[in-house]
Formats: sequence, C-alpha cells, structure tokens
Amino acid sequence: MTCGPDDTRLPVRVERSHPFMDRLPPPPSPLPRWKIEIAPPDLTPWLEGNCGVPGVMHYEGRRPGPHTVCVSLIHGNEFAGAIVLDRLLRERIRPRAGRLSLVFANPEAMTLFNPADPIRSRFVDEDMNRVWSPALLDDARSSHELDRARLLLPVILTADRLLDLHSMLWPGDPLVLTGISARGRRLAERIRGISLSVADRGHLAGCRLIDHPRFADTGSAAACLLEAGQHWQTDTVERTMQAVLSLIGPCCGLPIRTDQGAPQRHSIVTDVITARSGAFRFTRPFRSGAVVPTGGTIIAFDGDDEIRTPYDRCMLVMPNLRPACGQTAVRFARAVRE
Repeated sequence: MTCGPDDTRLPVRVERSHPFMDRLPPPPSPLPRWKIEIAPPDLTPWLEGNCGVPGVMHYEGRRPGPHTVCVSLIHGNEFAGAIVLDRLLRERIRPRAGRLSLVFANPEAMTLFNPADPIRSRFVDEDMNRVWSPALLDDARSSHELDRARLLLPVILTADRLLDLHSMLWPGDPLVLTGISARGRRLAERIRGISLSVADRGHLAGCRLIDHPRFADTGSAAACLLEAGQHWQTDTVERTMQAVLSLIGPCCGLPIRTDQGAPQRHSIVTDVITARSGAFRFTRPFRSGAVVPTGGTIIAFDGDDEIRTPYDRCMLVMPNLRPACGQTAVRFARAVRE
C-alpha cells in the first residue's frame, strides 16, 4: 500500500520567536464529568485461570487450527472488553477448531476504578501497553505491569492472531490500529462493524503489545488493537462484542453478521505530535477521525508554537485534548491508496 507522494507536505510545527497571545485559544476548562453507563464486571470465576496463568482462560478445539487470543484490561479503566470476554465465558463459547485464549491482562488495575475519578485506574505502576519490548521484558526491573506481562508472555508467544481490546477517553470514530505489519492490516479487515483502520509505528514511550516482534514484519503472527469507542459507554461494549465475534466466530462455529457497515477505509500515520509543554491546547475540541481539508491549518498551539496540518485532507487520530508534557497529543494520518 502507498499513501502517495509527499510533494505538498508542509511544516507540522512552526516555532515562533515571540508570542501572539491574541491568537491563542482560551485556557482549557476543567475536565468534563464523564458519563458512566457501565460497571466493571465480576471476574472472580476467571482470575485463577485454567492453564497455569492467572487471568487466562484457554480452550482447545477438536480440530487443528490457529491460536486466537483476545486480550482485555491492558488498561484497567478500559473494561468494555472485559465485559465482553466475561459474557462469552459465561455463555460457554468454545472453539471447534484451533485454540482460543481469553485474557484479562491487568484486573488489579480495574479494581482501582472509582466512578468519581474514572481516569485514575489506567494502571497500578506504569502503562502496560509500553512494556512489551524483549529488552524490557528480559530486564531485571520490576513493576506490577511488567511482571504481569512476563507472566502472560508464553500465551503471547504462541498466538497466531491477537486482538487487543481498548476504548477511548475522548469522543471519536471507532478504529482498528494495525501497526506497520501487512498481516496486521489483513487481520483488521476481518473485524466487522469498524469502518476505519490506521497503520502506525507505535509510541516512542515504549513498545505496545501489538508491536511485539511476534507480530512485527519479522514475526509470524498478526495482531491489531481495537479502539471500540468512548470509555464506559454501552455502545462501546456492543461494538466490542461484534468485533470479537467476527474474529472468533469461524473457529467457534458462530454465525458471522455481514450487515455491519461499509468496508474499512485505510489510513497511515505520517506524524506523531508530542506535547513539549504543559500549555498544549487545540483550537477546538476535535474528534478522532476528523479530517481537516486544507494543509497548513492551525489545529493547536504548544506554548507559542503553532501545530499545523502537513497536507490536505489530514485525518486527526485520537487527539488527546488534555496532554501532559511528553504525552502524544495527536497523530496525523492520510488515506492509503491501494
């Protein structure tokens, strides 16, 4: 796939020698009061696991086939995926062919969830979706999330296809992140009910699960990450269920719906914008998936710097409307041309 020539590309960040305060948007308002429509599930029956790894429920089909792994709770406050896996386990969904593993990655973080302060339970010690590099997993350093990743690693290393279940803090169009592997994109095309897939290279802050070498270009398996919608919404749970069933349905003998929207549009991330100051703010509250028609449009300020779109029809992927210094503020992506 290609995203076309870059001959119209414009500077992304324009550093200004002196501030123009009259051009800056007003300071951000307090964080919104999040609408909480769902509650964390009771995972007590599954926490011990059934295969020697706590929090992993593993089942074998009678016929040979690939090992499919669905992972929830990489982030403790994103429990829509855990609700879906819990429902499937209680309905005794089993594979007829191949192997199926349903994973609750960080249930300890979920136990910290407080509806009065819902964003605080993302992790116990550190972001679990930044610890999957082999060098870090082999290192002597210890944390709750890193130790937990080491326990889960044998399951990850035997996966043939993996779906990592997430949701989004800020409003946006649901999407599937594929990494840069062509296998990841092909896997994303099997996910029904999601109209957008985005290829990217991950985070500078650390290696995501889908970027582990098992799933990279040099690996032999495929993985993608589902961003099913906004945290704590019933629609996000239903969308996650559709996505999971579209992946595990064939091996479990379940019917697959075909009336779940238009074929996926594919985009590729060209730029990752990191906040250099605590004064990063957008010119307006952009949704993820918003397309800015004209290159050079100012979409944010980082202190005195202008953040501009680098080309026409630039898609904003998962803008973080309140990034701290050093956090990813937004990704720029352009449509892929087959």
